[in-house]
Amino acid sequence: MKRSFSGAEKGKGAAYAWEGNGQVGQGRMEITDAAASRVALDLDFIKPFEAHNKVVFTLVPQGEATEVTWAMHGPVPYPAKIVHVFVNMDRSSESNSRPASRI
Repeated sequence: MKRSFSGAEKGKGAAYAWEGNGQVGQGRMEITDAAASRVALDLDFIKPFEAHNKVVFTLVPQGEATEVTWAMHGPVPYPAKIVHVFVNMDRSSESNSRPASRI
């Protein structure tokens, strides 16, 4: 897999791009906002399907740990709307997530 970094070294403007095989595809993400309690990204998938999304990670201190939540927003093409009637995407992603760990 080919990977590249561009823009700022860290924080707002830092970008990461990847280009891989059919399983990984091609895309790019760039930090658009970074603060102690929040990190926002533009996430662009190019292959195997094109999608442009906004991602936000929210960080909340919990004693010696940090609770991290994330949200992704973007347009949903009509065929995907039909799939969402039959497949709960939130439930699908929960089954693939790992238990929370301390940061």
